[in-house]
Amino acid sequence: MKRLTIYFLPLIHKQRSILLSILLGLCFANASFAANKIKVDSIIYGDYLVTMSGSEPLIENGAVAVRGTDIVAVGTQQQIDSAYRSKNRISGKQRILMPGLVNGHTHSAMTLFRGMVDDLKLMDWLTNYIFPMEGQFVTPEFIQVGSELACYEMIKGGTTTFVDMYFYPNTIADVVERCGLRAIIASPSIDFPSPGFKGWDDSFAAAKKFVQERSGKHERVTPAFAPHAPYTVSPEHLAQVVASAKALAAPISMHVAEAPSEITIIKERYNTSPVKHIAKLGMLEETLIAAHMVHPTPEEIRLMAGKTVGAIHNPTSNLKLAAGISPVVAMLEAGVLVGLGTDGAASNNDLDLWEEMRLAALLHKNRESDPTVIPAMTALAMATRGGAAAIGLGEITGQLKPGMRADMIQVDVGRTSLSPLYNVISHLVYAIDSNDVVSSMVSGQILMKDRKVLTLDHRQVKKAADLKGKEIAAALNRRQQNP
Repeated sequence: MKRLTIYFLPLIHKQRSILLSILLGLCFANASFAANKIKVDSIIYGDYLVTMSGSEPLIENGAVAVRGTDIVAVGTQQQIDSAYRSKNRISGKQRILMPGLVNGHTHSAMTLFRGMVDDLKLMDWLTNYIFPMEGQFVTPEFIQVGSELACYEMIKGGTTTFVDMYFYPNTIADVVERCGLRAIIASPSIDFPSPGFKGWDDSFAAAKKFVQERSGKHERVTPAFAPHAPYTVSPEHLAQVVASAKALAAPISMHVAEAPSEITIIKERYNTSPVKHIAKLGMLEETLIAAHMVHPTPEEIRLMAGKTVGAIHNPTSNLKLAAGISPVVAMLEAGVLVGLGTDGAASNNDLDLWEEMRLAALLHKNRESDPTVIPAMTALAMATRGGAAAIGLGEITGQLKPGMRADMIQVDVGRTSLSPLYNVISHLVYAIDSNDVVSSMVSGQILMKDRKVLTLDHRQVKKAADLKGKEIAAALNRRQQNP
């Protein structure tokens, strides 16, 4: 036996040597193969990849490769893994990977007025409560606290881009830069006194300064003008906005055709209707983000079609204030750009785009007596690709395809109330809600991972908001006791 062992020992050593050579060869081959892969910053996966791109809107077992702020590749997991490598890989098991949601109209810091006063007519709500409380409380500190609260809520709910129209826009812009979201920040101007201003001249001068100083300063922040509405800003002043927006290549965000009272005022003052009124001033030739657009006439819809004018549909706010139901179907059929918005939390009372998406899909089926209008894909487009186009950012965000910014979210489909899953798009509109969002990325930066927001401290955000809320509650009680 000893002799046999001695006899076979050289063979065993030889086999080991051959095996070692094979293993080393495989290691070198794998290393060489890995070295040939393109290095990227992140690879994000999804059992279902909803691109919102016309070429391939849904990919099963998909992945997105990200370098810097941009998407470099989109495809199946096998395609991406064979061509790209990254140390930062985000699992997509039981998840939908899709573009982040676009909130086309809100007043972020008004989260601090959430539920302050409800169930009133629009003008009563505005003139007797909102405007006075803004005059008393709106300061840079108020804006910071309220904007951080809003940004936290939006990140948790899957919004990656929003259009804001509120006071102290520099403070809002600073919050946006820190928290990582993308935003168009519009500086408000109005013909009567407002927080920090005596009237039009100083508020519009501040808006011009804001746009000039913030333009090009940060890739996620776009400054804009925000004349309040056609009934609160004179034609002469609106013409100033148009001229400045043209000169500075800046967008305009404004409430337009929001309520019957506005229609009456514009008719009495100018013998026309809101959209025709601003069209005569040249506003439809600029990038206009027209919030609400509840009461355009068929002629006005034709005026807006094919232009850089986005009608932002705010179904919850409009229903709550009984402002009416926007003719979204007619606008889409005419070729008007249509997006979704929440409005401020004072009139909604949240910043949840999933609610707006679902309500938009359901509301117009009833309005048109046709269950086929605003199908799920159309509603989803208004919250993503179409919403981005409506606010003038369609070349940057709203789709997952190479060259676009890496703005995306993952949605968990693992809970029992989402089973079975036959149609991903249907689930996104009719079954999924904001609590199902598990991760968020904007311009390649991870803002939330596994439901934990990384860029804002929820305890600090809530503590500051609750303290400010106590001050507002005390003032509201005094006001109600001494009307």
